[in-house]
Amino acid sequence: MKKWIRTLIIISVAAFVGLAAVRSPLVDGNYFEISKNIEIYTNIYRELNTYYVDELDPGKLMRTGIDAIMNSLDPYTNYFSETQIEGYRFITEGKFNGIGVNFRRKEDYLVIMSPIEGSPAAKAGLKAGDVILEVDGKSAKNRTEEQLNEILQGFPGTEVKLKINRPGSAEQLISVKREEVTPKNVPHYEMVTPEVGYIVLTTFTAQAGDNVAHAFMDLKAKNPGMKGLILDLRENGGGLLNEAVNICNIFVPKGEEIVSTRGKVKEWNQTYQTVGNSVDEKMPLVILVNKHSASASEIVSGAIQDLDRGVIMGQLSYGKGLVQNYKDIGYNAKIKLTTAKYYIPSGRCIQAISYKNGEVVHVPDSLRVVFKTKSGRKVLDGGGIMPDVEVKLTDKTDLFKALDENLMIFDFATQYSIKNPSISPAEQFYYDDFNGFQQFLKEKKFKYETNSEKMLTKVSEESVKENISNNIKSEVSALKSKLEQEKEKDLINNKDRILTLISSEIASRYYYEKGRVQVKLKNDPEVKEAVSLLNDPVRYNKLLK
Repeated sequence: MKKWIRTLIIISVAAFVGLAAVRSPLVDGNYFEISKNIEIYTNIYRELNTYYVDELDPGKLMRTGIDAIMNSLDPYTNYFSETQIEGYRFITEGKFNGIGVNFRRKEDYLVIMSPIEGSPAAKAGLKAGDVILEVDGKSAKNRTEEQLNEILQGFPGTEVKLKINRPGSAEQLISVKREEVTPKNVPHYEMVTPEVGYIVLTTFTAQAGDNVAHAFMDLKAKNPGMKGLILDLRENGGGLLNEAVNICNIFVPKGEEIVSTRGKVKEWNQTYQTVGNSVDEKMPLVILVNKHSASASEIVSGAIQDLDRGVIMGQLSYGKGLVQNYKDIGYNAKIKLTTAKYYIPSGRCIQAISYKNGEVVHVPDSLRVVFKTKSGRKVLDGGGIMPDVEVKLTDKTDLFKALDENLMIFDFATQYSIKNPSISPAEQFYYDDFNGFQQFLKEKKFKYETNSEKMLTKVSEESVKENISNNIKSEVSALKSKLEQEKEKDLINNKDRILTLISSEIASRYYYEKGRVQVKLKNDPEVKEAVSLLNDPVRYNKLLK
């Protein structure tokens, strides 16, 4: 028997003994099943290793098994191998060792979407739109984001060589020295009107509470006439629970219960209260959320709603009411596992019952339990935080999805930045040549299929199978022609929104995330609605009663 098999059996026996050592009433009921299946798992690997026709890679095979286990559980229970530990550091500390870039697949390669401001990548001259061809002489073709990040992360001071293809230039070899990277969780704040302040929080990493508090106090100090605040949690997928409590503490007094956690191990159940003095308990507050606002974002927005401290605006949030903890499992690896559900001040849990393709499956209101806020307003559990003011989005149509999936706005901004070495300050910049963008779409042969067109194609195909009259084909063709005309109109009707997205993407090439936010704020319908509400005290107060 090979040494590796002996090791696996030793580990399995150790796990078996470990279970015996921590037996509880909950484990006792499954004790035989657990020990039996550990033995089966070991025996399967022994047989595979001994008789399978090809040599096996122990790490790869075991990772396949681990991933299968994780995939059978909720989406938030994950395994972090030693090579993925920088991802764990970013979640818990808000920093990591690497070069500081975000990727997205474009055909066979990964393209840099944005270097983080001040990161080694930015210092070395890497730009959004650069396609990674090789890393340290090895092809990056068909590499996943995870695989490439594992290579790029490493000890500060070490170097990595990237061969890139930059549109409009010859292939380049760029050396980047790894450093500790700390992305800003509050990339921007400003006064959007003389009386209304705005703060955007992108993630609940370390110091999120301090950074939001600092931004708020800075706005108040420099603007004595400030009468309202917008806190933007859109696209914020959450992070550290204690930072959610700290942010609530900015707006509510000491000793206020924000969230409690309850799970299988009763000794781990906890109640989290604010522990410090607030910054401002009176100033009108609007929190913006959308379907990607999750976890800690939902603790903040849900607690503020339950305590009637502010108005929640936007779209139904994601619906993640689960708490994860990290456990060391040896060899510098960790497992992040769901250990509890969290409950906000009204007593409700906002965890969605199920998901499909990463999206919440809508829970009918009739199946959701009613709870009450501090002043007696009705709120519902399960399926996310329902905003007090719902704002319908205009950029979630088939057109905008297609523009995003095909990277049309991204590629157009890349082309623009190549031709223009500089632009005016972000707060002044706005791209307004819509004809230029339309011409770009034609050159790229941009096309997309709406859901209506897909249905018509299906009708046409079914009519052929069923030998229905050829008239169906001509009628379907005529309808598709009309839909093409409607798509042209849709593009023109959304001119202003598209130009704003183009402007913000271009601004990010010169001024990073701060520039992107500054440009978007000029024509953000939800921010405008929030400003309107904060300027109407009667309506604002009525929503909270």
